[in-house]
Amino acid sequence: MATTPGTPRLLRAMNDRAALDLLLSQGPLSRTTLGNLTGLSKPTASQLLARLEAAGLVRASGTSAGRPGPNAQLYEINGGIAYVAGLDVTPTRIRSAVADLTGKVVGSYELPTPGRSAKGTVERVLKAIDGAAGEAGLTRERMHRVAIGTPGGFDPTTGRLRYATHLPGWHAPHLLDELAAAITAPLEVENDVNLAAVAEQQIGHARDTDNFVLLWGEEGIGAAVVINGRLHRGATGGAGEVAFLPLPGTPLVRNVGRNNAGGFQELAGGEQVLELARSHGLKARTPEAAIAAALESEGAGDAVLAEFAHRLAVGLAAIVAVVDPELIVLAGGVITAGGERLRGLVQDELADLAVPRPRLLLTAIHIDPVLSGALQSALSTTRDEVFDTAGPPIPQEPG
Repeated sequence: MATTPGTPRLLRAMNDRAALDLLLSQGPLSRTTLGNLTGLSKPTASQLLARLEAAGLVRASGTSAGRPGPNAQLYEINGGIAYVAGLDVTPTRIRSAVADLTGKVVGSYELPTPGRSAKGTVERVLKAIDGAAGEAGLTRERMHRVAIGTPGGFDPTTGRLRYATHLPGWHAPHLLDELAAAITAPLEVENDVNLAAVAEQQIGHARDTDNFVLLWGEEGIGAAVVINGRLHRGATGGAGEVAFLPLPGTPLVRNVGRNNAGGFQELAGGEQVLELARSHGLKARTPEAAIAAALESEGAGDAVLAEFAHRLAVGLAAIVAVVDPELIVLAGGVITAGGERLRGLVQDELADLAVPRPRLLLTAIHIDPVLSGALQSALSTTRDEVFDTAGPPIPQEPG
């Protein structure tokens, strides 16, 4: 039987990608170890490493001195072959970071934006990227891809931001085109809570979970929904905007888009958490501090935690009834301030309110989850592009 043209090339590319993923996940490896993990013979593993080293994808990184067995040359991913930038945008600041291809953060920057006007959004984004790149000794032109996280979501049918009236400067009709033209590198803009879920999926609790929900609680309430391993964004980018979810225990809010408010937000948003704490005699300046104070106070604190857990569980019960996830991840500063104690209370309440019994875990990403997700999202696409050693298809001769 004739060999299908291109098969050896594609097999080599598949072996290359398997080896690159192992080097990425397990760190420096020797030729022998890489061969054992991939099932390749020593000569084939040697050829593979030589090919990847010539392409600049891997580099020698010392020897296995100090490890059991004879010394052997170790190889690692060449992180400097590509860089990505991630941004986390809020109404008061833009936080940015640059990572190399291995995911190592090599530069970061924070641009305060209090009281900013609706003008100058593109310039502020460029300044944030340049700040992080400059700390890494790089320029914006070295970025292979840029990912930006914002509240709300960009409607794919119009290209305009929805569900985030509190973010001035991001609602211009041609903003995405202007950003893409100014940045020049491929650009992706995603909902901030969705990016927190991407981080959880890539490096957190959901790495082996295809169906999960991430509930985010800070000043605002939000959620991200992952179905069959993919983010579910909805027809207008509004999937997961659960702050608008009508729930028992709150007045029915009409014209929610204009008011930027709704049932779940009115039940468990940051302002409501502060009001709840103060109604029980606990004084705090922020919602996170209120929950932290509740943990330290018997009696009143117990009541605050129990009521907050109930409110969260009411919202989650509505989500679970529709999505039926295998895992719920609790994230955001207000919720995570309650720690395992609050998580346990929410799980107990949810068990009484919903038939499905998903696992309930606190997020594994405690530092800059949105920014981490932006970097992970940009890295995922960049690695697919950079690690593709198959090249373009070989034209076939006619006949």
